[in-house]
Amino acid sequence: MIKAVETVFPSSVRIRCWFHRHANIRAKLPDDEAADALAHLYSVPDAPTLDAARAAADGFENTYGRAFPAAVVCFADDREVPLSVHRVLVRYHIRVRTTNLAQRSLEEEGRRTKVVTCFTSERSMMKLAFATMIRSAERWCRVSVNDIERQQLKMLRAEVVLDPPPAEDHSTGRSRTAEHRAA
Repeated sequence: MIKAVETVFPSSVRIRCWFHRHANIRAKLPDDEAADALAHLYSVPDAPTLDAARAAADGFENTYGRAFPAAVVCFADDREVPLSVHRVLVRYHIRVRTTNLAQRSLEEEGRRTKVVTCFTSERSMMKLAFATMIRSAERWCRVSVNDIERQQLKMLRAEVVLDPPPAEDHSTGRSRTAEHRAA
């Protein structure tokens, strides 16, 4: 599924669930020393900026790399993906740093698929998948965005190249976007 999304939406920001990541890393730590390592680990998603999160991640890897190599390898695997939560507006970190919404949706679809023992066609499966996405999207419709956050979103969209630069009108040297604003 990840490969499909990366193929169709190559510039999308992929975020992995910190809750499950912590659980996987915790399973690789001895009980008597887990508290200290987890305190370091929690400082990564709780960092105020992406640079601070990377510094905290480096600190975790350097501090525990020799003592708990399996935990650090688990942490370092695909390291930039969970750090991507810091590319989202700060106010929304709590909404995107876990996959609880997706999991609840998938549990509901799982329950429905048990009732319908098999899908009669690809279309019936796609209807179920889209119903899940629509229900998740409806929760985001109530999210408000202020002017500063709009600017931050604009910068993020430019970073991941979602908005192509405006086309230049070669006869006037002005962008078409500027002409539409003037009209």
